[in-house]
Amino acid sequence: MKKIFYKATLIVLFAGLFISCESELDQIPYDVASDETAYVTAADFENGIRGVYESLMSSGIYGSSDAGSMLSAPDVMSDNVVQAQKGRRTKTDLHNWYYTPSTDPLLGLYAQSYELIYRANLLLENAEDFEGDNKTNIVAEARALRGLAHLNLVSFWGKIPTQSSDAMGSLGIAYMSETDPNAEPARETVGEVYAKIVEDLSAAATNINRENPEGRMGKDAVYTLLSRVYLYMGQWQNAVDAANNVSTPIATRDEVVGVWEDANRAGLLLYIPNNPPVTNFNIGVAWRQGGLINLIPEYVVSFEFFNKFSNEDIRKEAYIISASNNQDNLDFNAIKKLLGRDGSTNGLVDFKILRAEEAHLNKAEALYNLGQEGPARNTLDVIRNQRYTSYTGGESGTALRDAIRLERRLEFAFEYQRFFDLKRWGLPVTRTNAGDLADGSGTPSEVLTLGADSHKFQMPISQQARDQNPNLQQNPNY
Repeated sequence: MKKIFYKATLIVLFAGLFISCESELDQIPYDVASDETAYVTAADFENGIRGVYESLMSSGIYGSSDAGSMLSAPDVMSDNVVQAQKGRRTKTDLHNWYYTPSTDPLLGLYAQSYELIYRANLLLENAEDFEGDNKTNIVAEARALRGLAHLNLVSFWGKIPTQSSDAMGSLGIAYMSETDPNAEPARETVGEVYAKIVEDLSAAATNINRENPEGRMGKDAVYTLLSRVYLYMGQWQNAVDAANNVSTPIATRDEVVGVWEDANRAGLLLYIPNNPPVTNFNIGVAWRQGGLINLIPEYVVSFEFFNKFSNEDIRKEAYIISASNNQDNLDFNAIKKLLGRDGSTNGLVDFKILRAEEAHLNKAEALYNLGQEGPARNTLDVIRNQRYTSYTGGESGTALRDAIRLERRLEFAFEYQRFFDLKRWGLPVTRTNAGDLADGSGTPSEVLTLGADSHKFQMPISQQARDQNPNLQQNPNY
């Protein structure tokens, strides 16, 4: 689709041929894909679905581009982090909400998400005439990945259904289910987009294998994603039902630190191995460079958020680390997620995209909204029992709601959720004037508040995209 970046995508996709049919995702190059002539055998489709997963590692999606990506943007745009003055000042426009149609820092996410969607659609179109033992499962994977990509897009460029009373009828995105490079699709409503996401994910959940090879989605991953979609839609019982289909246990307290150092994969439902020489992505550069005594931080934990972590909470050890820059005698509360493996600080760790913990927190929130406070609290305690050595608990009413929201913020800190949660709850982004240093001194964020009704909760459609497709209507107030 020339008008949604498909034309550029075609050039990329037709550049290579599949060259392997090994079972694990990390055993093939990640820069290979092909046109429809490559879809002949069962092995071709196995390789084809790996090409779709490869797109997740693009710099604009879960990669570490400086401009912005799913990897860091939802935290950079929220109240979880403060931009460090010592760093390179990457993603400044995102952090300060200084974006316009001509300066869209998430253009890479937009284009590369449609590249992923194109790859999924190419596989799905070719699968129509293919019969093989692996067809049903691979078609389900492609539909799940297509649903995930569209969800990421509409979460940034459209409203979230529970955000406001007019959200379902507001501008969403173009939901692509074809590979026509000359299509000029108009944006559909948020309601229409979410209906198609549910359709894709529901079909995927029914037909996907319970487990798939390393680095790929299985039933639990799809049901977790589906529970998120229903939560965003305010369909509370459907969110509970989807979460109830997830059987993978959460990481225990003893496993939490190791998850983020790649010492174990407890609770991981969708991750992609990041192992040189096949893949060699230093994704931790999104948060920092240098070692712990010569840190060059991009963003640090906000002082307000740091103080939300109890000393009884294992996530404080797993997610945050004290670091310094000795040259300037500065101390930081640095982000430990993505720091590295085995004591290293090179930022080379696996891509972690979906975890079982989300199913529990989605379920707890949905149960609360259904008025089922006891079951909601019990579900929340499944998480708390594996994170704290002790906690008070026993909340009810709005205190329970706030406890669920707090645990969600703590559990998914620096993990592509916070901005969307504030957005769907209809809450503003409110930062304090504490600075970037560990004791709260230093320089605070330049802009402290994004009002709940601000149009900046929806990204602008870039002028480049609109020049290519005149049917893409701009978001209001841009």
